[in-house]
Amino acid sequence: MKKTNKEIDASNRRSFLKTTAIAAASFMIVPRHVLGGNGFIAPSDRLIVAGVGAGGKGGSDIANFAKSGKADIGFLCDVDTNRAAGSVKSFPKAKFYKDWRELLDKEHKNFDAVSVSTPDHSHAMIALAAMQLGKHVYVQKPLTHDIYEARKLTEAAKKYKVVTQMGNQGASNDGPRQMKEWYDAGLIGDVHTVYAWTDRPVWPQGIPWSANKADIPKNLDWDLWLNSAPYKDYVEKLVPFNWRGWWDYGTGALGDMGCHLLEAPFSVLGLKYASEVEASVGSVYVDEFKRGYFPDSCPPSSHVTLKFPKTAKTQGDVTVHWMDGGIQPTRPEELEANEVFGDGGNGTLFIGTKGKMVSETYSANPRLLPLSRNKDIKVPEKFARVPKGAEGHYAQWVEACIAGHGKKELSSPFEIAGPLTEALLMANLAIRANDVQRKDANGKVSYPGRNIKLLWDNDNMKVTNFDAVNQYVKREYRKGWTLGA
Repeated sequence: MKKTNKEIDASNRRSFLKTTAIAAASFMIVPRHVLGGNGFIAPSDRLIVAGVGAGGKGGSDIANFAKSGKADIGFLCDVDTNRAAGSVKSFPKAKFYKDWRELLDKEHKNFDAVSVSTPDHSHAMIALAAMQLGKHVYVQKPLTHDIYEARKLTEAAKKYKVVTQMGNQGASNDGPRQMKEWYDAGLIGDVHTVYAWTDRPVWPQGIPWSANKADIPKNLDWDLWLNSAPYKDYVEKLVPFNWRGWWDYGTGALGDMGCHLLEAPFSVLGLKYASEVEASVGSVYVDEFKRGYFPDSCPPSSHVTLKFPKTAKTQGDVTVHWMDGGIQPTRPEELEANEVFGDGGNGTLFIGTKGKMVSETYSANPRLLPLSRNKDIKVPEKFARVPKGAEGHYAQWVEACIAGHGKKELSSPFEIAGPLTEALLMANLAIRANDVQRKDANGKVSYPGRNIKLLWDNDNMKVTNFDAVNQYVKREYRKGWTLGA
């Protein structure tokens, strides 16, 4: 039977409404880049995130992005299914992958941004591959494992015009901003010396690699975990935490805590790239008379001294001391005998020509010394605070990604995080120099990298007076792994 014009109009209307509803539902989950590039604000105003590293810190990162209320976790990736189980349960709609390369290859059209929370040695290649696809990236500290990688990521952020943030939550705290206001107001004069210290490591360092080969857990893809690092047999207790103390995978106490403790000196004083560095390290003895030699493992403690050239905010060079393994600088004379130095185990001390100031981990609780000075501080607030401080570090990145490249200020974009990471890794060059061995014709062993100062050619990224450590500036990747496309 032939339909009337009225019936046809009603049918067409129902069809239109149905089609529109389906299209609208689909439109809400289309990644932002599909709808017009990084600067386009989608009607839903939401960011679709792929999380590489879904357990441990990766799991908390992903949860915090979702907590911002403006991000959807679309994809999860982890080499350890047991570690990732919590995130998989929390985000049941997220598609799961084990290999980040497969994730990027198959799904890159379906998300806007990537969170990288993996061991240090895999940060750079994941982040750069994502950036080359036009994805915004959030990378846990330290930004990279090697100096060369940090430089390449810093350059890539500018080249690909993506929004970047290092997971250095303290950079979003009120502390660094308050200390900048105090310093700019001249309360401590010109800073020439900084001390930063930590009680880390709290994992094994200064030990030999285990000779006890163990069975690989069924939940762990060991080859994928190794990533670019040289192949070694699996040993117990390396993952998920103790890898930090091995140079093939981690960056020691500097990589773990350096970003949290040295961010404030960088932002307050405008530090950029160091020009020279020297280090002394703690020793482990295998018996009463013989010092252990374990070059694959970070030392149990170290004291590193870096020199930074004059900046627009200093009158001369700045000397920065880093101490780990429980070593601390001498207590300032302005601090009373029973007053806590830093937070007890960690802290940062600024020494100026007119006074001193100290802070804790994450640059928290900044104070002038002596502490009695803090009662009468009257310095106006001139730097905007990040809502919710350290916790707001995640939402800050999400909102910046939604706004588009260059539209919102971030606390730790790669232009800041890159040079900071390079300084930490330069310090590690000096630490590793202590383990460089040489043998003369008679077999006598010497350590020429000890008790010397390394001079740094920043443009060419090389030490000019001790070539043996330049191999650590840009390491060799395992066959089949590359940095970038």
